Amino acid sequence: MVYMFLADGFEEVEALCPLDILRRAGVEVTTVGVGRDMIRGAHGITVCADIPDVMYRDANPDMIILPGGMPGAANLDACRAVDAALKAAARKGAFMAAICAAPFVLGKRGLLSGKRAVCYPGFEDELLGACVEKERVVVRDGNVITAKGMGVAFEFGLELVKCLCDDETARRIKDSVFG
Repeated sequence: MVYMFLADGFEEVEALCPLDILRRAGVEVTTVGVGRDMIRGAHGITVCADIPDVMYRDANPDMIILPGGMPGAANLDACRAVDAALKAAARKGAFMAAICAAPFVLGKRGLLSGKRAVCYPGFEDELLGACVEKERVVVRDGNVITAKGMGVAFEFGLELVKCLCDDETARRIKDSVFG
């Protein structure tokens, strides 16, 4: 199963664009609300998560996705369910994806050690042990996918589809969007 965690202050485009792309590709994604199911984004858009974090119990996830935004990323960092999900993903070798400020959540836990990663400018020092790149999206460095910010949310979503499905499915989704 794929889980996207949403916390108050999340960047709406960084969550909803990749979520939409994944669902277009037929990927089952469960959104998990930190603290409750109604989560307010950084720009006042409220989203109803599929489940609140207290219901998260998967010890064998296929992918964990963390959208950025502030204070959304900081709220993700403080959440026990996010911590448990990342530990489970790391044990399994599952994909962990983060965009904008959220890669710092992975960095604080040592999950970027020796991996190429990007983040929103100003968070680079939080990517402990990572080889910080200038790219906008880092393509599958092992089981980690990171992206710089909202401007690459579409490319980030397509990369997640490539990880979970294949390149052809990602190309089909891209073509259907651009016509």
